[in-house]
Amino acid sequence: MKITKAMLAEAWRRTAAGHELLDTVGLPPVALSADELEAWEAEEAEGAEDGGLCLLLDEDGTVRGHHGPYREIFATRDLDQVLYLIAEAAVSGRGGSPEEVAGALELIDPVWGRRFRGGGLDDPGTAGACGRDPLEGFAWIAKRWKAQDPYTTLAFFRAEPGRTVDPGRLALLYGADPAQIAAGTRLKDLEAADNGRAHGDRAWESCCFGRAGEWTFLLYHETPPGDFAEREKVIAELGIRERVWLSATSAKAIYTLDYLRDGRRVDDGWGMLELLWYEYGRAPYLRGGELDFLNRAVRRAELDHPELTDTYELYFHALEESLGLRLPRRDFEEGEVRAAYWAGE
Repeated sequence: MKITKAMLAEAWRRTAAGHELLDTVGLPPVALSADELEAWEAEEAEGAEDGGLCLLLDEDGTVRGHHGPYREIFATRDLDQVLYLIAEAAVSGRGGSPEEVAGALELIDPVWGRRFRGGGLDDPGTAGACGRDPLEGFAWIAKRWKAQDPYTTLAFFRAEPGRTVDPGRLALLYGADPAQIAAGTRLKDLEAADNGRAHGDRAWESCCFGRAGEWTFLLYHETPPGDFAEREKVIAELGIRERVWLSATSAKAIYTLDYLRDGRRVDDGWGMLELLWYEYGRAPYLRGGELDFLNRAVRRAELDHPELTDTYELYFHALEESLGLRLPRRDFEEGEVRAAYWAGE
C-alpha cells in the first residue's frame, strides 16, 4: 500500500498514543518536495527534539529520512520501518547510552529493541557478545592514526577467493625501493640509521607493508608519482577484488573511508565518506544501504564494549569485525614490520 502523508500521520498518532515513552513525540516534519525539505533544514533542524529528523515523501510513497542538510539516512516504503526509525531518532535524541536506548525501545516493542541492538532494519535475533579486547585488535591503531602516526594512509587489499596478494610485490607496484624489498628491510632497520635521525627526516618518504588475516596492508604518507593506469592494470593481474583506504589529515580534521569492491566504490552514492559522521549511538551510513553491514558492526561494538567511548576505536573495531581489517601491533611496536623508502627518494 502506498504511504501518504495522512496515512503516516495517523499511523504515528496511534503508535505514539499507545506508549508512554512516545506520547509527547510528534510526527517529524514531512516535506513533499526538495524545496520544502531544504527550507525546513535551513530554519528548524538544529536543536529539534526528534534529533533533527525530517521526512521527505515521494510521489510513489517512498519515505526518505534526513538528518541535517542533504543527508539522507534512510529510504523505505515499509510503514513499520518508518515508525521504528522515527521512534529510534526520538529516543536516541534524548541522550543515554546505546544500552539505555535499546532498553527504552524494548519497552515500546520487543522487536524494536532487538532491531536497535542489531543495528539494521530487520530483526537479526540475539547476537553473541564479542568477548575480546578491541585494543588488542585493529582498534589499537585508531588514536595514533588520528594524529597521522604511524602513517597518513592505511591501505588494505584483498584478493578474490583462492588467491593472496604478495605484500612485497604490492609495495614494489606502489614505488618502494626494490633493493630494500629484496633485502627484507624492517622498520627497525630504517629507524636504526644514524641513531634514528635519518629516518626522522625521511619518515614521510617511507612505507610499511605486510599481511594480516586475508588482507595485505600498505601504510604510507604520500605515494610517489607514477603511472596510475599501469598500476591499475597490475592490480587487476594480482586478482585484487577489494580495497580499503583510511586517510587522515589531522590538521584539517578530515578522516575518510574509501571502500572499493569489484572495481566500484561502495558508498550508496554519498561520495567521500567521513568518519566524523559517526556519532556515538547513531548509525553513520544509509540504513539498509550498501554499508549497512558497518552500521550493524558499529552498533555491536557500542553494546559489547561500553568501556570504549572513543568513536574512532569503536569504528576501527567495527571494521575488524565486519571486514576483517587488522594490523600486527607487536610487529609495529618492535619494529619487525617490513618497510622501505620510495625508490629514487
